[in-house]
Amino acid sequence: MTATTLQVGTADGTRLTADICLPAGDGPFPAVLIRTPYDRRGHRAELRAWAASGFAALAQDVRGRYGSQGRWQPYRNEEADGAATVRRVREQPWSNGQVVAHGSSYGAHCALATALGACADGRPDAVVAAVPALGTAETAREPGGPERLSARAGWWAAHGDRRTSDEAALGDALARDPRLLEHLPVAALPSRLGRALPSWPEVWAAERDGALLSRAASATLPLLAVGGTRDPFREDTVELWRSWGGPARLLMGPWGHGLTASPGPEARPQHRLNLGRLYVRWARAALAGDLAAGRSGVTALGGSDWWAAMTDGPEATAYPFATALRLLGGPDFEADPGQPMRSDRLDVSATGRPDRCLLITPPLPRPLDLLGTAEARLTAVADTPAADWVVRLVALDPRGVADHLATGVVRRTDPAGRPACFPVPLGRLSRRLPAGTRLRVEVGGHHFPAHARNPHTGEDPVTATRLRSSRRSVRLEDSVLALPAVAARHRAARVHPAQEICR
Repeated sequence: MTATTLQVGTADGTRLTADICLPAGDGPFPAVLIRTPYDRRGHRAELRAWAASGFAALAQDVRGRYGSQGRWQPYRNEEADGAATVRRVREQPWSNGQVVAHGSSYGAHCALATALGACADGRPDAVVAAVPALGTAETAREPGGPERLSARAGWWAAHGDRRTSDEAALGDALARDPRLLEHLPVAALPSRLGRALPSWPEVWAAERDGALLSRAASATLPLLAVGGTRDPFREDTVELWRSWGGPARLLMGPWGHGLTASPGPEARPQHRLNLGRLYVRWARAALAGDLAAGRSGVTALGGSDWWAAMTDGPEATAYPFATALRLLGGPDFEADPGQPMRSDRLDVSATGRPDRCLLITPPLPRPLDLLGTAEARLTAVADTPAADWVVRLVALDPRGVADHLATGVVRRTDPAGRPACFPVPLGRLSRRLPAGTRLRVEVGGHHFPAHARNPHTGEDPVTATRLRSSRRSVRLEDSVLALPAVAARHRAARVHPAQEICR
């Protein structure tokens, strides 16, 4: 294998730096392109693995990061810079003209922006998008509106408006001030971090425009989308797969944002896939035109050894709050942003005034498979016209140990004091729960620090400086938990993940 460096000139004269690892032999070879803001040098082992499998492998620093010139503006230049890089790769004597764009998280955004770009000669021939960050607004806010505070604060503190990263930036700031994220306004976070962060306001000004997903419908090249059921972008990963016009494959495992490097407690040995080998196998099939048209995919059934075909799952089974669940606290409670329901703890206080409506199911008489989309349908009242509603689903094993299953959060602006009926999407579940498990349902008004606190004043939570409490009431008789429960007689068929996504 041969290692070298490639300089790519863009339309405005900015030079982007890429490391290349070439296979042994004369070639020409298909290429794999990884564009990253996280330092191309961290991908050297990955490049060698691709090269050992017969691919010319490149890792490039995006504009304004590490070895590349220019100003770093997240999500701004990736389409044009990616297209320029693909064209440059195809000009190389070792290239056979085929290019696979590959990336994870922000790198997946780079790959998708290139694959869906306007320049036909700058598009790759296939794309692998792992835990894709679709855009600024998509990563900053839930589809229902609330701001993803701690994750965005951590990412922008580590990577925003700087040439190199400092992964410990937010952790160091929290060590100095454990209440850092509580201070108002949220917009003033850079001053509390002690450094300039001019792009921070742009994070919250961005709006979901659906640009990537709308363009995905007209895509003709093959897609492999990879996600984790514990990843915050899992629903975006599934929606990307559903929207894609060309051959599309989806792989969902019981993982967090780091995929197999961050397995959930429900992961089993059968879920420890060698993703690198799987990517190579898929890329070969995609470039050879061996993938069948349409969409297919697999998901791990966490808590079991199974991989199941990706489907919409069964029709959701309704569990009425009033009859199928036992009330432990509430249904009247106070959502106090000064003492918010915490996202970083699953314990529930049995003393003091209720800060959530709390319900629980009886122990499961037999194992239960949940495979599909879950949702809570609430009828509820707030005494403030601005209110966030959080529904958290927790599994309690027979010993009472809590495990987070799903959380949904939506922002409402209903008339104060008037009951409203609305859904709270809980996302896709893929879990086997053992007999004796109880499900705990929590309905609250905050989910902090994962999400910014709604001040209940009608002000923007990013710029608000005043907070007030909000009294809430859940109408149990008109509220339902809808779960994609698979009947025992309809167990999902086992599939082999590599065979399913490479056919």
